[in-house]
Amino acid sequence: MRSRSICVLGGTGFVGSHLVSRLVRDGHRVRLLTRSRNRHRNLLVLPGLELVQVDVHDASALAGALAGFDCAINLVGILNERGFSGAGFERAHAELTRKLLVACRSAGVTRLLQMSSLRASEGAPSHYLRSKGRAEAAIRAAGDELAWTILQPSVIFGAGDSFMNRFAGLVRLVPIMPLARPGARFAPVWVGDVVEAFARALDDRATHGQTLELYGPDVVTLGEVVRYVATLTGARCAIVGLPDAIGRLQAAALGCLPGKPLSLDNFHSLTIDSVGTRDGLASLGIAPSSLRAVVPTYLGASGREARLDAARRAAGARDLK
Repeated sequence: MRSRSICVLGGTGFVGSHLVSRLVRDGHRVRLLTRSRNRHRNLLVLPGLELVQVDVHDASALAGALAGFDCAINLVGILNERGFSGAGFERAHAELTRKLLVACRSAGVTRLLQMSSLRASEGAPSHYLRSKGRAEAAIRAAGDELAWTILQPSVIFGAGDSFMNRFAGLVRLVPIMPLARPGARFAPVWVGDVVEAFARALDDRATHGQTLELYGPDVVTLGEVVRYVATLTGARCAIVGLPDAIGRLQAAALGCLPGKPLSLDNFHSLTIDSVGTRDGLASLGIAPSSLRAVVPTYLGASGREARLDAARRAAGARDLK
């Protein structure tokens, strides 16, 4: 594996923090772009990581940040927007990707890895998936001057995720959970496998111009996921599936609350199964980890014991000082 110079957009989130750590560990020179350097100074513990504050929507600033780098990784993504028009999704996903393509040409970047989403397309039922699809279309139209790879994960899980952990918090709070789209199907993929896919694709010429679907070995419904989380955490919460007419009303109401626990756009995304047909992990030689092998390590009894053990060790270390 040769050392690369890599500029990462959207690298301060759940997947990004895992991926940046891996890239640094592999010996790559990494520049991480952020809107607020002070908010993410904790990442500076990674040796050699360069944390640069820049507005990635400023075309000239973005090109300047990419100058001297041979690879860009775009992880920027939002699950909800301010308002309901789709403009926020369009700006974060499609518009930014088009600006990034121009900046790559200007800066001489020759390799691009783009995080998209399984089932993204311009004809998808939600603003989220359509805007991701438009971003993909822009990349595919870029021509041969840029060696690109698009990675399309299903729902990503792992310690610190916003998927399993969100439901874990909810089932502890309420005795009954009305659940929209309980039959929506996923093939959740472990964050470690997603990171491994990025790391392997980086220098794999066979992935140039390819779209890789990343999904795990378990196909589960949303209802099954929430019941599994409730069982793991010991929560006494009854899961009640809602018919679509009521689920849509629930999404409309929750989408008006701060943080949008569920929005109409989320509901529309759930009307299409996040299940793949072409195993991108297998093409990279990666055997995916299952939900049941990973989730108990950070939720449920074993996860609690691991956290308590870590706390005890930390307390013992303090006592020895």
